[in-house]
Amino acid sequence: MKTFRDFTKEELAFVSRFKRGELAVDRGATVLMEGHHSAHLYTVLSGWAFRYKLLPDGRRQILNYMMPGDLVGLQGSLLGEMQHSVEALSPMLLCVFERDQLSELYRNHPGLAFDITWIASREEQILDENLLSLGRRSAIERAAYLISFIGSRAHVVGLNGMQPQQIPITQQHLADTLGLSLVHTNKTIRKLADRKLIAWRDGACEIRDMDGLKTLARWEGLPDTLRPLV
Repeated sequence: MKTFRDFTKEELAFVSRFKRGELAVDRGATVLMEGHHSAHLYTVLSGWAFRYKLLPDGRRQILNYMMPGDLVGLQGSLLGEMQHSVEALSPMLLCVFERDQLSELYRNHPGLAFDITWIASREEQILDENLLSLGRRSAIERAAYLISFIGSRAHVVGLNGMQPQQIPITQQHLADTLGLSLVHTNKTIRKLADRKLIAWRDGACEIRDMDGLKTLARWEGLPDTLRPLV
């Protein structure tokens, strides 16, 4: 199944010049830190990460999960400093770009500029759905949506071909994303497991019934469209 749109020859030549190398990141490493400046912009080539913010007392809110094709550090490129942090959820490989070259991309490559706008708009759409979950879905509906959403995204980009599908998140990650206590999250996860929708295996969430999760969350799933890769 094709996921990403094709480059034109001119775009491919520019991206080849724009690229400064590749960076391997270990699981648990901080890729970008809130409040810091970075000279680089990254595209995820392989692996998982998550974006998060911290309150002064250390409480964490996970904002989104990042997978192959996602752009890391765009906010710092446009606003000067990062407003969130990014941590590797698994070993990762990142494509490294010079942030200073972004202005040339906008001036001379409108197709790629549109792609970056698409990526930013898609991120906004994801945050809209997450806000709907936090505001209106019940705890079990929130968990069902989050797990089915992460699993669907991973499937689309070919990140995990295992059956049943596994996503490498802990119950603490779920709690910090859902805005629930760890105890409440654990009780909610048990309810999903009792319905045979998921199982917990070796510190990872195993999806047993994707359609059942979507139905419980009242979520129609991801749109069937090609997405950009910068």
